[in-house]
Amino acid sequence: MRKEPETTLHEVSDAWLVGRARELNAMGQHSDPHRQHATLREADGLLAEAQRRGEPRVVAQLVRHCATMRLAIPELVETADPLLDELLAHTKKHGLQVLEADARALRGRRSLLGGNEDTALSEIASALAMLDVELVPDSTLGRRSWERLLATALVDIGLVLAQIGVFGEADKVMASAHHRIRESGGPHEIAAHLINRCRMLIGWGLRLERTGQHDEAAARFRTASAIAVAAEGPWRESLFPRTADRPAAEQMPVLGVAHAFTKPDAEHLDRLDLLRGLDTGGLAREKIIVVIALCRCLVASGRADEAASVLARTVKEFSEDTSEPSLRISLLREYAQVPGLAEDTRAEALRAYGQALEAELGAMRQTREVTLESRLEHHRLTRRHNAITQQALHDPLTGLPNRRALDDKLDALREDSSAHPLSVGLVDLDGFKEVNDERSHAEGDDVLRVVAGTLRDALRTDDLVARYGGDEFVVLLPGATLASAEAALARAVDAVANTPRALSHGVTLSIGVVSMRPQESPPQVLARADAAMYQAKREGGNRVSAFTTGVGATADSHDPWTPPERL
Repeated sequence: MRKEPETTLHEVSDAWLVGRARELNAMGQHSDPHRQHATLREADGLLAEAQRRGEPRVVAQLVRHCATMRLAIPELVETADPLLDELLAHTKKHGLQVLEADARALRGRRSLLGGNEDTALSEIASALAMLDVELVPDSTLGRRSWERLLATALVDIGLVLAQIGVFGEADKVMASAHHRIRESGGPHEIAAHLINRCRMLIGWGLRLERTGQHDEAAARFRTASAIAVAAEGPWRESLFPRTADRPAAEQMPVLGVAHAFTKPDAEHLDRLDLLRGLDTGGLAREKIIVVIALCRCLVASGRADEAASVLARTVKEFSEDTSEPSLRISLLREYAQVPGLAEDTRAEALRAYGQALEAELGAMRQTREVTLESRLEHHRLTRRHNAITQQALHDPLTGLPNRRALDDKLDALREDSSAHPLSVGLVDLDGFKEVNDERSHAEGDDVLRVVAGTLRDALRTDDLVARYGGDEFVVLLPGATLASAEAALARAVDAVANTPRALSHGVTLSIGVVSMRPQESPPQVLARADAAMYQAKREGGNRVSAFTTGVGATADSHDPWTPPERL
């Protein structure tokens, strides 16, 4: 029997790549180290395929998944740094604002793992400022996918705020994420959100206990327990690795401890022992909350000595860990007041240390909240200023630099010897008037946007494509000889000619290109390029011409480029 050929990555869709990376991320977050590394290797392969294809949104999502998976593996945390830098640069370049905010949030998480709380706070303030505006959904992604990405960014921001201990702001951000997930999320997104919400409430309750607000803390624990119950349904349909015949509370530590914090007693001990034995990938937060819940149940069961022993070992294990500052203080407090400590004087000393630490933490918390607000306002003002500057120098229809920006750039390149030879191309659309006359100006605008994007993508990153006016564009190619500029612009002509007719409506390009001469002014070089463009028009259009006459200049000797015949 002939074996059917296996499907390769080259054959799968972009949506499949993103969906599979999402599955691997979910599995890798809660797996043993061997499986974590296996899923990461597969995810890296998916990223390589996405980068080969080059679709910006797909690449951004794959980079995010690969970076997040590394942040969950302690020995690989540092390898996430170049990916996070790439994600930030990539999203800024392509204007992917929601994913750029998420990149900031993940950099904040990375800073906390390195013990740099101040940097984490700055990153989160920047992320919040990016999302603190009226966002326009990305039509390329579709409304549901865009909402899902926005919810993910909000959750990542909320988790870092909770780790730092700014729970009030974290709660607001998580509530905003909740509305998005309710509208656009599937079972996995819902389960993950409920787990994260549960984790935040437990951390919040522990902090409230430290400041003597026991009733408020108990309310947070009860809410966390109710959420843990609600998570059981979506958990069974989620992407998390799980055993089908066991409840989520026996497989996900944060869900199991929520019940124990609400009413610590012996009935939770077997479950907590089971959760304590799970491999959490070395993450402090899961181990600490399980140990605190276990020890409270041990004390309630008359086994205080055992609780003291467990706490002592855990305090020692995380003595140098800086990734969960708020939870670690709760652990120290729990140890300081456990009844099973051998020496009363040691217990008193630890209790005194805990009280001093609480006073310092209260002052730090107020400072953090003030700092967050001031930095948030700074980033808001900076973004408004940048937006105004962007509007002044860019064409609102195509997003390209406008004539003012072109004039500034041409003046700068003219004086920059490293930019020479400098080639200048003037682009005019063939058949554009017919689109406006026979269809509509709205469809004409769509054509201009398509042509602008195609031109920009066909040329080098260093080349400038500007809208000159109407259906004319100007291209500046620094460091390009006339011959190489002619070849590059020929590729752009081909790219537009090969654009689906449904998008281009048959519009093609006529381009004139010249090389700027010593002492030549910007109006002079543009006049020569314009004359060359009309030569391309006279030759039938859909071509590049470097042949000019008149305009106070001798003719360039290049023959016009003509595209090959097409079937």
